[in-house]
Parts: sequence; structure tokens; C-alpha cells
Amino acid sequence: MTSLSVLVPVYNEQHLVTTSLARLDSLESSPHLDRIQVIVVDDCSKDGTPERLRAFAAERGLAWQDDAVPVDGVSLTASGRAGKTEWVFLRHARNGGKGNAIRTALTRAQCAITVIHDADLEYHPRDLERIVKVFIEERADAVFGSRFAGSEVRRALFFHHELGNRFMTFLTNCVTNLNLTDMETCYKAVRTDLLRSIPIVSNDFRLEPELTIKLAKRGARIFEVPISYSGRTYQEGKKINWRDGVAALSAIARFGIGDQLFTEDEHGSHTRNRLSRAPRFNAWLADVVRPFCGQRVLEIGSGTGNLTRELVPRELYVATDSSPQYLDALKGLTHDRPYLRVAATDVTKAETFPQVPGGFDTVVCLNVIQHVDDDRAALENIRRVLARDGRAIVLVAHGPHIQGTLDEVLGHRRRYTPESLRQVAEQAGFTVKQTILFNRTGSPAWWLNGKVLKRRVFGLGQIFALNTLTPVFRRFDERLPFPPLSLIAILEPRKQESP
Repeated sequence: MTSLSVLVPVYNEQHLVTTSLARLDSLESSPHLDRIQVIVVDDCSKDGTPERLRAFAAERGLAWQDDAVPVDGVSLTASGRAGKTEWVFLRHARNGGKGNAIRTALTRAQCAITVIHDADLEYHPRDLERIVKVFIEERADAVFGSRFAGSEVRRALFFHHELGNRFMTFLTNCVTNLNLTDMETCYKAVRTDLLRSIPIVSNDFRLEPELTIKLAKRGARIFEVPISYSGRTYQEGKKINWRDGVAALSAIARFGIGDQLFTEDEHGSHTRNRLSRAPRFNAWLADVVRPFCGQRVLEIGSGTGNLTRELVPRELYVATDSSPQYLDALKGLTHDRPYLRVAATDVTKAETFPQVPGGFDTVVCLNVIQHVDDDRAALENIRRVLARDGRAIVLVAHGPHIQGTLDEVLGHRRRYTPESLRQVAEQAGFTVKQTILFNRTGSPAWWLNGKVLKRRVFGLGQIFALNTLTPVFRRFDERLPFPPLSLIAILEPRKQESP
């Protein structure tokens, strides 16, 4: 069983909105749903839509508030429960577009899955039953209802529109490397926590390519199911036109290049994501640490799994993080990797660490220790889960002299020297077997961006240059006359001397 929030943006649909909402009653009999939440946002309709919504709410015993006081331009006009469905009616004081209405509704969504349902009659909620079932059976992140994947019923209309839809889908597939059949579908169901973590900026039909591209870039497990479709003619109220198609083209280009994939959070997710857009650099780092990895590996601070993908497969690999957004991304990697586990772990809290009999033979901890107040305690926690003959691979930021705004946004408490790293490692009960000076090339760029220019994120051009030139950098890195940007310490638990 699961739960479903249905977001219904409404604008000037006086003739269809009540019939469209009444169709949602079909979800009441779903054996897969124990809770349904319908959030209707009237985007400042100018016709008789508000009156029709008031009458609909009254039929379900909900009291309507015409004098509801708007908060941030949104007023709650009615709410209540009918059966196992909770109804919420909101109204915008000003028209803001479909995307704006969806953002408003999403702030109220409380169920596990969220789907968008337009206030017309082109889509039928009976198809949501199959969509929800895919979440349960396949542990999907998103499920799209496809009008072109072969459905029971499809109204024959507008050949040119279908060509346009297929062309937009083709271009989106080129950008995302997916094989979708219907990017423009309204029925996009997404895990609510994932959807809420994606910054949606489009207010019109550009929302469709934006959401699709951002889900793909986040590594979401996206499925399609065929749905029925009864399209409208323009005489029946269809709103999309050729201008929306042109706007969608620009959106595909914009979001294909962009990387605004995370809402702002305390983990610096946007900056971390931008740094992850250099796969060749990640491969270089993996090549450096791979020779020191055993077969029972615990990775602390896995992020979205950039290094994880490089270091698996192993006999056992446990990827961990403390960020819910990152944990969601990591769980998506486990479906076809039976040796991979995911756990929520805080390096400062020993009780959150996964345990295996005999201990892990390797703990990989990259770019984590500099984030915590008590780095010694964090290293002690790592040592406690290691096997007697195990080793820890710890990467830290090097160079207190280049600490700046980039460190601030990433939450770096400190940058290390080889001496300070050795000192804290020995205090934590480790012996430093080897110290690797890594990425001399990045040190001048970090100093320029974070210390001189006071930037809080790297430019996309810089990231693309880093990725392009990494094969050259890694060949000559040891010969460059710069201090390294990072230190990689290979640590082993100190052997207890016999009495």
C-alpha cells in the first residue's frame, strides 16, 4: 500500500473542472492506496471556475471560505475529508501559470507519490491505478503515462500535434539518453520527496521538458505505462499552440545545458552536483584509491554515487550518506547491484555506522572529515568498524592558505597540511602508511575562485574544461609546481604492542 497526492492546477475550466475532479473518486476503490490527497489550485480564474469549485466542495460537505485571507498570495478556500480522500482547495490572488500552481500545491503534498492531473477531460484517473502499481512493484522514482505506448483507448486528433510531441520527445531523449515515448504527457508521477527536492522554475508548458530532463540528470528510475487519451479540439478549450512548442524547444536547450537539479540545502547539493559533472575527474580519483580497496568496503559520504559507480562491484559495498536527497539517489543504484547496500550514516555518530562480522577491510571516506567539528572522533568511529588488518582511505582538503568562499558554501571547517592530518590520525589510533598528494592542477583554480573572486560555485565552463583536460592533468600532475588541492591518507589501525 502507498499514498498519492494529486496536484490539480486550474485556470478557466468552468465547463470541465467538476467532471474532471469527480473522476478522481475512482481512486477510492484502489487496493494500492490507503490515502489520497487532492490539492486543487485555482490560478486566479476569470470565468465561473471559482463558483463551480465552491459547488463541488459543498457536495462533499466542505465549508467554503470566500473571505479567506491570502498568505503570500495564496488563500485556503476549503479543506476536508470525504471517504479516504482529503480535499484541499487553494486560490492564487494573481495568475502565475501552471508551474506556479504546481509549486503551490507541492508545498501541501503529504503523500508518498505525487502526480499532476489537469482540470480537463483529456486524461482519466483510472490509469493512475497502473501508475501507482509500478511504484510498488518496481520501486520506481517516476512513472510517466504514455499516450503513444499503446493504450486501450485513444481519440484520433491532430496529426500535426502528434508529430510535434514526438519531435519534442526525440530531442529530450537526445539530451537525457532515455528512450521515452511521450515526454509531454501530463501524467508524470514522482516520489514526493524527490519532486520536492528539484527546483522547478517553469510556469508554462516548459514544465514538461524541465521536469523530465532534471529527473533524468538526477539519475531517477523512470518507467512508462500506456494510458488512454481523449484530446480536446481548440473549440473544446485546448490551450496549447505553436508558441508553446517553440518555448519547449528553448527549454530543452536550456535545461539540457543547465544543472540546477537540487533545491538549496545545508549540504551544498548544487555545488557538489556541479563538481560531479566532471566524470573523467571522478574516474581519475577512483583510479588512485582503487588499488587500496578490499572486498568488504564501507564508503562514508557517498553523495549521489559518483565514486561508488567507479569502485563497484565488490563482495560487499555499503554506500552511506547523511543527506536524504543523496540517500534517495544511492538507493536507485541498488536495484541491479545485489552486493550494494545503502545506509544513513553520520560520521560523527558511532551508533549510525553499519556493522559486519569481523569488520570492513576498507573504509573509504573522501571529502568528509573537513566538514565535522571533531575530526578526531570521526576518525575513531571509522577505526572501530575496521577489521584488524583493514585500512581507511581518507581524502581531505589541503591548504589552509586557500580557504575561501567555496569552502564556506561546502561547509569546510578546515583545510589540512600533511602534518596536521598525520597528527589527528595518530590521535585517533591510526598509523599513516602513505600520503598521496592529489590534484595539483585544482589548487590555483580553487584559490582564484574561492579566495580572489569570492565565488560560491564553479562556472559550468570551468567544470567542462576540467572534465575535458583531466586526461592531460593526470599525466602531468606530479610534475606541476603547485601544492595539491587534496591529500589522500592511507591509514591502518595501530597495532597493539604485546605486554
